[in-house]
Amino acid sequence: MEEPPNPLSRDMPSSFAGNKDFYEESRWKKFTRRLTEEPLIPIGCAATSWALWNATKSIRRGDSYNAQKMFRMRLYAQFFTVVAMLAGSFYYNSDRILRKEYDKVVQERKAQEKRNAWIRELEARDMEEKEWRGKVEKVREKQKQEVEERQAKEIRNQTEGGPITRAVKEIRDKVG
Repeated sequence: MEEPPNPLSRDMPSSFAGNKDFYEESRWKKFTRRLTEEPLIPIGCAATSWALWNATKSIRRGDSYNAQKMFRMRLYAQFFTVVAMLAGSFYYNSDRILRKEYDKVVQERKAQEKRNAWIRELEARDMEEKEWRGKVEKVREKQKQEVEERQAKEIRNQTEGGPITRAVKEIRDKVG
């Protein structure tokens, strides 16, 4: 009888593969949240890009008056964007602090869940290993008993029909 296969020899499973609970906010959700929190910044960036694009077109056409006008618009749009960034920074500062605290709490919760899941997995593996070792021990005990029985049977066969036994029986018969 051969030993059962060791369950720990297989690849280690991942407890967290595909678990979406460990990922709170995707990049797209973060992008849309930030866009709704501070909508003036993307508007300022778009205005800056539009002014720069029109200035480039004016330079290619040779219209220096319109090119200068677009470069001034670009400066105003950049100024607007920087002011929007500063105003949003002051306005959303307390929200960002709260968000960081919330993210920290979420991260701690995730870490605790991860630890708990890992402990459960280790306990399950420990139980599997104990069961496997118990099975192996039973198989070894059974093999040991079979070997002992075979050896005892061989000894009995040798002692019952062997030449020494016959000689001892003959001596007993003559004496007795």
